[in-house]
Amino acid sequence: MNHQEAIDAKFGAESAMPTEFRDNKRLTVPLEKIYGVLAFLQVQRGFDMLCDLAGIDYLGYADATDRYGIVYSLTNTNSGERLFVKTFANDPDPEVPSVVDLWEAANWMERELYDLFGVKFAGHPDLRRILLPDEFTSHPLRKDYPMRGYGERHNFPTVTRAES
Repeated sequence: MNHQEAIDAKFGAESAMPTEFRDNKRLTVPLEKIYGVLAFLQVQRGFDMLCDLAGIDYLGYADATDRYGIVYSLTNTNSGERLFVKTFANDPDPEVPSVVDLWEAANWMERELYDLFGVKFAGHPDLRRILLPDEFTSHPLRKDYPMRGYGERHNFPTVTRAES
C-alpha cells in the first residue's frame, strides 16, 4: 500500500492530495489533519527525519486561495525516500500545530518561520524570535513587507564585535 492509500485508509478519502514533480513526491494536507498525517508518516511509514521546514507567502499569486504555505521535507533514513508535505495557513493569525514532539529538529525551524513569516506553531515549547530582536515587530519575509523595511532597524543600537 502506498503512502496515499495508507493515509486515506486512516484519515478518510481526500485527506492528502498527492502530486509528483521531477521525482519528488508531494502531499498536500488540510490544516486540520496535518499533525495526524505527519505523526502517521513518522511512526507508521518510517519518515524519521525532518530535513527542512519552509514557508511560502502566496500573496499576489493569481490562483492562490491561501496566504501561507508550510512545507515539511521528510526523509526515511532506512530507505532514502523523501516526501514533501504541504499545508496552508491564513491571516489574520496564521497558526499550525507544532511538530517538535515528533522531530526535535523542528524546534528552531518553527521558530525561524515564526520570526520571519509570523506563522505561529501551537504547542511549541519556546516560540520566540530566533534571528531578529524581540523589539522587531514585523516579519520581513512576508511579501507585503517593504524591500527597505519600515525604518525599524535604525532604532536599534549598533553592536560592536567586542560586545557580541
